[in-house]
Amino acid sequence: MASNLVSINDIERAHDAIAAKVVRTPTVQSAYLTQQLGVPVWLKLEHRQTTGSFKLRGATNALSQLSEAEKRRGVVAASTGNHGRALAYAARLEGMRAVICMSRLVPQNKVDEIRRLGAEIHIVGKSQDDAQEEVERLVLQDGLAMVPPFDNAHVIAGQGTLGLEMAEDVPNIHTVFVPLSGGGLASGVACAIKSKQPNAKVIGVSMQNGAAMHASLKAGRPVLVEESASLADSLGGGIGLDNRFTFAMARDLLDDVILLTEPEIAAGMRHAYQHEREVIEGAAAVGIGALLSGKVRADGPIIVILSGRNVDMNQHKSVICADQSSGRAEQCHA
Repeated sequence: MASNLVSINDIERAHDAIAAKVVRTPTVQSAYLTQQLGVPVWLKLEHRQTTGSFKLRGATNALSQLSEAEKRRGVVAASTGNHGRALAYAARLEGMRAVICMSRLVPQNKVDEIRRLGAEIHIVGKSQDDAQEEVERLVLQDGLAMVPPFDNAHVIAGQGTLGLEMAEDVPNIHTVFVPLSGGGLASGVACAIKSKQPNAKVIGVSMQNGAAMHASLKAGRPVLVEESASLADSLGGGIGLDNRFTFAMARDLLDDVILLTEPEIAAGMRHAYQHEREVIEGAAAVGIGALLSGKVRADGPIIVILSGRNVDMNQHKSVICADQSSGRAEQCHA
């Protein structure tokens, strides 16, 4: 089975490898969503992870697998922001060179933070695919080790440690809602959850604008999609036409994929702020948005992964202060 490309044993080894370098983030019950839906709803607060997203888990595990020679040369990756931030942080802890390649669609706040962490920045083209071409050039030119943002066994295993924690925290999970982009998080979490609680369902959630994994699953093979701006900018980018891991794992392990409109993503961000007192980016809000939209229901305990907080605060303020009936931003005072 393709779902065995990364196993629960790989994820458990990753847990041991990264435990001292990442935060075991809390899983807390949402009183508001529990009351609204009539079933227990839990929030996995992974946006409180060091560097502000789940990406640190995969990046840290991937670096732990490098040889000493590879560490001396350094690492390179394409990123929509959060992977680059995590890799820059993890590489700095190891005293390694890190080069992060991004398209012009990546928000400036994410670019600035990666630079602050000491990584070299290459801004290339208008898509994740353009950035990946620059990565491949640097691998050949400088001998850097490529650390993919999702389609890598060690990265997937690192992200899967989230699933181990949730399975320990919440017995008898019915459904997990996980943000879906390239599929590293969704694949790793689904592998861990279904290994520990086989009856649980895992649903991927993405945006309607350029959801590459959804389009690929629908086509039965990896396909290209046109990228466009979205509140869930971290979910942008393709999955790679030569995808080795995440397409097959998502196909085999995900029970469904749900796509959200931009207003539905914004509603998730507003709910997190107003009712949960959490500041999260659009990509992290899609699980909440899916529940609020009524597009799906679950009959038992639900876990929603809040995957990151690295949102431009001006954008966040605009979303929070928007008049929900007209879509216009109103005057908003802190």
